[in-house]
Amino acid sequence: MKSKLLHDKNGLKTFALVFDKAEDVKQPLLRFASENALGGAQLAAIGAFSEVTLGFFDRQKKSYQEIPVNEQVEVLSFSGNIVEKKGKPMLHAHVVVGRADGTAHGGHFLQGRVWPTLEMIVAETPAHLRRLKDEETGLPLIDLSS
Repeated sequence: MKSKLLHDKNGLKTFALVFDKAEDVKQPLLRFASENALGGAQLAAIGAFSEVTLGFFDRQKKSYQEIPVNEQVEVLSFSGNIVEKKGKPMLHAHVVVGRADGTAHGGHFLQGRVWPTLEMIVAETPAHLRRLKDEETGLPLIDLSS
């Protein structure tokens, strides 16, 4: 993954990230967030995956049902945030991918392998946010109380 600082004003930074062919997205993105001390950021991306795993939250099981898409797809929309959880960055993103026949599939982004590129803009938020476990769902949700 390559990155470039596009804007830095009043302590808020905006970056462009370009992922390499065959690169997984999640771990390099979280490593980048950690290295750049991103306690809160919004992100958006377009590009393509050779494979991606989507997720759909099962309320009864309190876990994500994995939806593997093991084919070349276009990333039509990839949006989300990076928020701190227990001192480390956590990615929460949703993705919509398009198949060759024009159908689309979407859900929570669990993992994906880039081919040939994924172009992402990451913009730091003015306030660093935190996630805390919600007892009812078991999910780490953004806590606005502090």
